[in-house]
Amino acid sequence: MAVAAKETAEETKGHVAHTKADTRLGLPGEMPRKINVTMMGAGSGFTNSILKDVVLIPGNKGGELRLVDIDADRLELSRKLMLKVLEAVGEADNWTIRASTDRTEMLPGTDYIVNSIEVSGLACVRYDNDIPLEFGVSQNIGDTIGPGGLMKGLRTIPVWLDILKDAERLCPKAVVLNYTNPMNMMMLAAARTSNMHAVGLCHSVQGTSHMLAKYTGVPYEQIQWKCAGINHLAWFTEFNGPDGQSLYPTLMEQANDRESEFSKAEPVRSDMMRHFGAFITESSGHLSEYLPYYRKRKDLLDKYTDTGYRGEESFYANNWPTWRNNQDEFRMKLFNGEETIKSERTWEYGAWIIESIEKHQPFVIYGNVENKGCIENLPQDGCIEVACLVNQNGIQPTRYGRLPKQMAAVCDSNMRMFDLAADAAIERSKELATYALYLDPLTSAVCSPEEIKQMVNRLFEAEAEYLPGYK
Repeated sequence: MAVAAKETAEETKGHVAHTKADTRLGLPGEMPRKINVTMMGAGSGFTNSILKDVVLIPGNKGGELRLVDIDADRLELSRKLMLKVLEAVGEADNWTIRASTDRTEMLPGTDYIVNSIEVSGLACVRYDNDIPLEFGVSQNIGDTIGPGGLMKGLRTIPVWLDILKDAERLCPKAVVLNYTNPMNMMMLAAARTSNMHAVGLCHSVQGTSHMLAKYTGVPYEQIQWKCAGINHLAWFTEFNGPDGQSLYPTLMEQANDRESEFSKAEPVRSDMMRHFGAFITESSGHLSEYLPYYRKRKDLLDKYTDTGYRGEESFYANNWPTWRNNQDEFRMKLFNGEETIKSERTWEYGAWIIESIEKHQPFVIYGNVENKGCIENLPQDGCIEVACLVNQNGIQPTRYGRLPKQMAAVCDSNMRMFDLAADAAIERSKELATYALYLDPLTSAVCSPEEIKQMVNRLFEAEAEYLPGYK
């Protein structure tokens, strides 16, 4: 088995940088059967890490890894690399790999679908960022909420719903694991139109809980915490040490010191904690886009944002094409042996869910699911992020109760926008899309309704080729 290589520059850029190693080997027992896992958007840089996690499940019986992507060249690179991964981790005899640009060839008999598609992202990333910027709306990432998140959802959700329709017809019992943003809109649209058993997965809960443990100085394994809210805006309402005592005083002391490492690393999240009472799951730059407070004036941007994921203006738009190319180059180096394939699992939830269901072993994840009473004081027909119990019965959301009112209100402000945006994508409605952006917290803090309408018209005009059927 290959030894893990030193982390490379390519791995530290883009969303893949948030995928970290997990020290746990796996759950007890053996998997009782071979399984078929279909990866949608298999040209993604996540493919070799998520599917590698699957083949590293101890006690697995193998099966088929089915790769689907409309980009034949990136699909072939993923196929060749996955063959290399199977060899490197000693699983070449257990698993076979199939690949196709036609998902209907891969879906029959599928047990698990992993969705990691990108729809017209490279073609539209500059429009998503630059047109809103002309109206004064500064974005750091722009793929979840705001003008960029809205347009990405309008392009992506129709394709996502077509995938789910095919799955209902060809593999209705498959469990669907979605990694594609905008997460809340994607899962909301799925819940409103599909009968597939689906969950939205992110790594922000894992990453933030580990980070907070580091700043408290308490070993992660000894931390007790509760977390609930919506994707990228879930609150650690409790963060306690092994004796049950809150660790928030330690964190608050650092947050109140603007020169502390904590405050400098997380300028927005530490400030939100000071004022609202708890820490939030998404990075400061991304989080600043979900709120009306930090990106509406230059003096606020200068005070609360910094380079990279700490809030740099146009960070994603300026770097995503390069990150994408770097990921492909890095994967080619893995295939050629210039980089060593790591033989460790990550903390991404996908393979842990599969292992838990197959082995009938309980496991807790944080998933994006329909509310239906999980958080009492958030919209019941919305999508929330809560602890979910996974076992042989699938993914079962747990009841959190009521969030503190000020925290619920911040989540609710985002959910009202997501509600209309999801319906806009389902109905292919430009009017509903405009209403959604009227309610966006940051956009509405910067622009008048008339300016927002003009912005939407500009975006639809620029991206018309990638928005078929919208009226």
